[in-house]
Amino acid sequence: MSLALPFALDRFPPARRAVALAFFVNGFGIGSWAPEVPVLAARLAITEQTIGLLIVAFGLGGVLTMPLIARAIGRAGSRPPLLITHLLGALAFPVLILSPDLFWAFAAIFVFGAMFGGMDAAMNANAITLERHMDRAIMSSSHGFWSVGGFVGAGFGGPIIAAFGPAGHAVVVAAVMLLCFAFVRRMARDDRDSASAADARPVTGGRKVRDTAGLLGAAAIGVFALLAMLPEGSAIDWSALYLRQELGADTATSGFALAGFSAAMATFRFFGDDIRNRLGAVNTVRLFAFVAACGLVIAGLAGHIAIAIIGFALTGVGLANIVPIAFSAAGNVKGLPDGTGISIATAIGYSGGLMAPSVVGFIAEHVGLSTVYLGMAGLLAVILALSGMMALADRETG
Repeated sequence: MSLALPFALDRFPPARRAVALAFFVNGFGIGSWAPEVPVLAARLAITEQTIGLLIVAFGLGGVLTMPLIARAIGRAGSRPPLLITHLLGALAFPVLILSPDLFWAFAAIFVFGAMFGGMDAAMNANAITLERHMDRAIMSSSHGFWSVGGFVGAGFGGPIIAAFGPAGHAVVVAAVMLLCFAFVRRMARDDRDSASAADARPVTGGRKVRDTAGLLGAAAIGVFALLAMLPEGSAIDWSALYLRQELGADTATSGFALAGFSAAMATFRFFGDDIRNRLGAVNTVRLFAFVAACGLVIAGLAGHIAIAIIGFALTGVGLANIVPIAFSAAGNVKGLPDGTGISIATAIGYSGGLMAPSVVGFIAEHVGLSTVYLGMAGLLAVILALSGMMALADRETG
């Protein structure tokens, strides 16, 4: 069985390029924020605890904005909110970086989080309607472009700050996002007709029953995504500390766990669409959940640094395509206008990313990180049990 090349030109019509570019920009903006964190902390003389509160404000901005984006998508399609949040997100970044005091930093990061969270919901909704139009899965590779954007933003941010200072870096980041905005604006698909058609699909039962069932279905898929995001957040936030404190790695080596995890996740996202097209969403989730569970068990039981790194890389392979498939399923929930299901699922799912650092830290303090990772493998068993819900991702809509 051979897989098509992920970057074949015939697979990327203009609307598909716009989606890929939007996902890249979203990851790029968030990745660019990471190297600015210690710079901002030093300039404003704030503690790690305050930094944690800033990160919470970022997440709250995104989660609180998603319902508003859902209403906008239901009325006008996903293109207008995608463009508005993209544009305002590009302008919010330099305001955040140049905040003169803590009050402005909190206000700016809340707006920054709101724009990037809203953009996240809108670009996922646009990708879902494009999947229906193209009759081919594109969600995993779209999230792959997000991973590439995060890598580029984080990787080049430090050298740019060192060369031009935080203000220069803020200008470069904003300029890149605005340049991409020009292309997204020109190529993004207007899916208003898809939104109207989705709302007009016949559904048995009264409207109230239909809406309630749809909301519950989207919420269930959001919980499914949250279960996948908890081990992802645990690997991102705690793998380096695990290698250092429990396996005796030095500072340089401890970063290899996250590097292996991130590289494997980004790579397999670009192959996930073809795997899903061939195996179906349910079987794809089952396969990758099994691989992720194996990776977490290997990492948790590892007595050697190299074995743990292999375990985290396998975890990245396994988790690469579960959340993208869950978002596709959320976008196809019956009884809800386009944008509503994906907004509910992303809000619930991304709360897992907010919860992971504190929850894992509390548990690890009592039982150790190795036990935490073994426990996270148990969450993947729950995902295996609930994988039948992902059949919605394969729904043919024409």
